[in-house]
Amino acid sequence: MPSSAEANSIIGIDIGGTKIATGLVSREFHVVERAILPTPRDASAERVLEQIYRSVDAILQKSNITKSDITGIGVVAPGPLNPDAGVVISAPNIPAFKDIPIVEHLQGRFGFPTRLENDANAAGLAEALFGSGVGHDHVFYTTVSTGIGTGIIINRRIYHGKNGTAAEGGHVTIDFRGPVCNCGRKGCIEAYASGPALARRAKERLAGCEGRSRILDLVDGDLERVTPVEISRAAEEDDPLAIELISETGEYLAIWLGGMVSLLDPDIVVIGGGLSLMGERLFSAIRERLPTYSINPFAKDVPVVPARLQRDVGILGAAALFLEAKTDEVLI
Repeated sequence: MPSSAEANSIIGIDIGGTKIATGLVSREFHVVERAILPTPRDASAERVLEQIYRSVDAILQKSNITKSDITGIGVVAPGPLNPDAGVVISAPNIPAFKDIPIVEHLQGRFGFPTRLENDANAAGLAEALFGSGVGHDHVFYTTVSTGIGTGIIINRRIYHGKNGTAAEGGHVTIDFRGPVCNCGRKGCIEAYASGPALARRAKERLAGCEGRSRILDLVDGDLERVTPVEISRAAEEDDPLAIELISETGEYLAIWLGGMVSLLDPDIVVIGGGLSLMGERLFSAIRERLPTYSINPFAKDVPVVPARLQRDVGILGAAALFLEAKTDEVLI
């Protein structure tokens, strides 16, 4: 017999470029079981789907629950996608995963109601309902990592826009003469403040560095090994270049977030992803500079805080799609 925590549970699936994270989420919205499988990046769409099926099968077997105990399956993936149609249009880092009606596939395989959402949107919803955004109606969420994703939560609901493609904030241009972004355009915030962008600027500075930097010591002089991890470690040891690089990243994010605060007037800005783990040095730079880049007279009062949900944010965001779909009285 399932426990009371397992009854009325939701299966959350987070499809990423390197792994598929699937979890069983209790009615109290705790992740009680997990299955993590590698994403077959260079395989056919059918193989990717089979890996997703395996992850769900693993959860069902580990938890020993019956179909009647499952409310549904929530699945999140990087965009672009069409949540209403249940179709993943294209998934970065999974080349074959294009125009996949994933909701139809999952419902056909398992028989559970299934919902699809962009991963950053879902993460923003999870932070708004269970994380750093609790108590706030209007949340601007961003994940700053290999790329920059965003989720806009208005009145505790995801804002999708007309075509379901809103909140691609990582590709807002902050300098049309800037470096080329992965999307092919110039000067996106992602090309300035993502993890790879930070590493790129570090390598450029270190290549022409006459003095020594602790960053070089940490990679034994091999510039190709420089990542944000080494930069953060060097900053903790008071390395001037590392501190300067993190401060610059904070400035770039402040320019961009200042525009978001002017546009959206959020209650709070929540920052997740790998770079958020750089801590107060990064956050203080953002908080200090953001008001100078916003016309909003209340910008200085908008909290800029790290995300609370880390490893399970995708799974919880996927599960939260069923909470969002309920009546307004549940959310208000």
